Amino acid sequence: MIRVLNSQSYNKNTRAAWVLLFCLAVFFAYAVVVDLHFFNILTLGLLAILFFIFPLNIYRKKKQVEAESIIEQKQENINLLQADINKLELATQAFRTKIVNYSQLKGLTEKLSMCLYVEDTSRVLSAEANRLFGSQDTTIILYLFHSKTGDLGISASHKGQMQVNLKSKRGDIFDQWVVKAMQPLLVEDIKTDYRFDVDKFETEDSRPIRSLISVPLTGGQKALGILRIDSPKENYFDTEDLRFLKTIGDLGAIGIENAQLYERVEQLAIRDGLTGLYLRKFLLDRMPEEFSRHLRNKAQMSLLMLDLDKFKQYNDKFGHVAGDIVLRTFAMMVSDLFKDIPGSVVCRYGGEEFCVLIPHCDKVQARDLAGQLREKVEEQAILLRREKTHITVSIGVATFPDDAGVKEELILKADQALYKAKEKGRNQVCLA
Repeated sequence: MIRVLNSQSYNKNTRAAWVLLFCLAVFFAYAVVVDLHFFNILTLGLLAILFFIFPLNIYRKKKQVEAESIIEQKQENINLLQADINKLELATQAFRTKIVNYSQLKGLTEKLSMCLYVEDTSRVLSAEANRLFGSQDTTIILYLFHSKTGDLGISASHKGQMQVNLKSKRGDIFDQWVVKAMQPLLVEDIKTDYRFDVDKFETEDSRPIRSLISVPLTGGQKALGILRIDSPKENYFDTEDLRFLKTIGDLGAIGIENAQLYERVEQLAIRDGLTGLYLRKFLLDRMPEEFSRHLRNKAQMSLLMLDLDKFKQYNDKFGHVAGDIVLRTFAMMVSDLFKDIPGSVVCRYGGEEFCVLIPHCDKVQARDLAGQLREKVEEQAILLRREKTHITVSIGVATFPDDAGVKEELILKADQALYKAKEKGRNQVCLA
């Protein structure tokens, strides 16, 4: 706009100069041809013109300086506006990226809500974090605290599209920092971060790591674990990445806590609260599957029915608390004997009666195992109210398919063998 105005002003001044020159040329010709005295008037006119031109020139220069100043100011404004536009474009792009990222959280939430067990939840959380953050070089690690020991251990890990086996199973100095502080951690470059001893870290883990982000997973006041992503490149992560990972970690913590609660409820539904053994319902649900499998493989399977001898006398003499001690002690002995037999199921059938399902076990093997258990129980001393006492057990043995072809019949045959052992004087093993 300014350039257009200056061009128009220049054109007007040029036309005025040509008109003035034309007038002077006419006056000069008149003075030469007609009247020489007219040169005096022409001289006065030239002096008047010069007197007029000098101030006009000064005014023109002044206006030119002002115009250049205005142009520079407008150019500065244009530069500032362009910088604002660039900043807005970057902010818009970042906002679009954020919208895309947070829209993906909906998918993560839906997938986590479908997981009932901690193992499945861990796998989904690690895979989704890998999908949102992962590259060919980044490593995603999910640590969880063990429910009984409280130790930190790897639950899931990814590197690119593959699972990775890590040397440090319980975390390194960065994970220990997060556990201690229970705060998110951003390390842009481990070689320049004064909080950590790089030399000590390099001796712990041979993986090349230069930057990482890590967040604690918490449920209420309880620490559940750590979600961490590291990269061999420095300055690979920023605060926005850490903020987004914190959101993912919060969703993951809810999923893990729900899965742990579900597993706890499930354990209460299938396990006896006193002895920790499976309940009868679990055994009855499991037996059809085992029958089909052994039938296909033409294999044998045995069932032991166990009953503590004269258990009521312990309750009457020492009280029900002492009776519970006896039941727990006996359950531990049975579990310890069969823990190394793959697929065996030890359950509390009811009251003081227990049973053991032993896959791929014939009647002779079942009889030998039952005999070992009977001797072990008889030798075990139990201290009740500062008094050493001993218990005995009667055991009945039945085998599929020799004694029965369906679960009801197998249970009946084992139960009949048990009562036979009772009738023969207890503390015995009888076969169906």
